[in-house]
Amino acid sequence: MVKFEYKTFTLGNKLTEEQKEYFRKYGVIQFKNFITTDTVKTFISELQKIEKQWLAEGVDKINGIPLKFGKEENGDKMIQRMCFTNKYSAVLAEFLKDPRLQLLVELLAPYDGRISEDEKDGLVFNHYVNTPNSKFSQMGWHTDSPRDLFLGQKILPMLNVGIHLDDCPSSNGGLRILPGTQNQNVLKLLFGKKQFIDHSADPREAAFEINAGDLTVHDGRLWHRVEVSPNYGEASRRRVMYVPIITGKYMPKSAASKTPFYHRFAKIVQK
Repeated sequence: MVKFEYKTFTLGNKLTEEQKEYFRKYGVIQFKNFITTDTVKTFISELQKIEKQWLAEGVDKINGIPLKFGKEENGDKMIQRMCFTNKYSAVLAEFLKDPRLQLLVELLAPYDGRISEDEKDGLVFNHYVNTPNSKFSQMGWHTDSPRDLFLGQKILPMLNVGIHLDDCPSSNGGLRILPGTQNQNVLKLLFGKKQFIDHSADPREAAFEINAGDLTVHDGRLWHRVEVSPNYGEASRRRVMYVPIITGKYMPKSAASKTPFYHRFAKIVQK
């Protein structure tokens, strides 16, 4: 595994060679101030509207993908993982057309990639909060590749693009990666760690200093996890939207889509 040099960038109207090389080497890259403070507030407001509607209507899955529920510190029910949010907000749908997001497709070269608007889980919203009732405060080590195998496909490269809506210094938990592991062989890709079950810190792991409005991109074949916050309640809150950029056959989902088999393991890996 390569030695990690933590560095942040600014995304302009094109990717620089330095940025591409950094991503090729480590499998991850962070862009500062991708969206403004006002845009962060707008996105949070849109997501709260969707959550309120889904809770009122008793929605428990979208296009076959189960939602994840938990409780706020005051005991109120909340949705901790929402999918296809772009289909329920014109503002979020328009955001996926941001030309800067399209630039990121170049990081998949030589593969042809596309932003996943109606495939996989669409625009995902993860809401981590650490409370006694929380079921989604961290996520164990994993790669995103086994999902392809469960769907009967060969492992294909993909990007997970995170738009961060809260400040998240490494001291408050958050994203951890094993740099360079996107280039590992298939055995290590699948069995290098116990997928989702292993939450232990790794001496080789790298953390990030993230502010609201920052954007991170990581290769789906990279070993990564989400560390639990040492704080509780509001101080632990971390909200992230994820845009998948994918390759391979076009496979849109709809209300008639069946729940993928791998979601049967959700209760095992939820923490």
